[in-house]
Amino acid sequence: MTAGDDTTTPAARLRLLQAEFLQPGPGERAERVTTSTTPAAPIRLSVYEHIRASVEEAAEHTRAAAPDAAPRPRGLDELYGWMVAETAHLDAERQQARDALIYRQGLEHAILMGEESVIRRHACPGCATWSLFWRPERRAAVCVNRYCADDDGVSTYWTLAQIAKEYIARQAVSARRAT
Repeated sequence: MTAGDDTTTPAARLRLLQAEFLQPGPGERAERVTTSTTPAAPIRLSVYEHIRASVEEAAEHTRAAAPDAAPRPRGLDELYGWMVAETAHLDAERQQARDALIYRQGLEHAILMGEESVIRRHACPGCATWSLFWRPERRAAVCVNRYCADDDGVSTYWTLAQIAKEYIARQAVSARRAT
């Protein structure tokens, strides 16, 4: 998995979060925790925290897999490319885990930007139908296919990590079959 110029890559979404979604927009107030006499934060703290946590998770994952990896790049554009380059020597299973982490983070970035429709582009891992919808209150995708519900009729929920792992595994199988 590489970071390209495509705006749907995890790197492009991370860059867009930093460039466009970190600053409060016109008519929009940043998070405020005290009375109106305290000025609002000049940035959206939730977006800043998301970016920081994503970069930290990517760096920690890379360092755990490749302790002798080169220093993490300063720019967000190179983060995922650095991850891939520094862990290219790993076995296929560990590379899939890395790719799933990158893909999951890309989904998280998109959802934070309000692009919840990215979930609709994935088949349900349980029933393989195109019936997933994002539920922000659960921070998970729900399958609305009635045949995918449990014995009590409760819908199945899938985390972004589960969706990403399934997606990357399917891509790997397709790549093996193509060769």
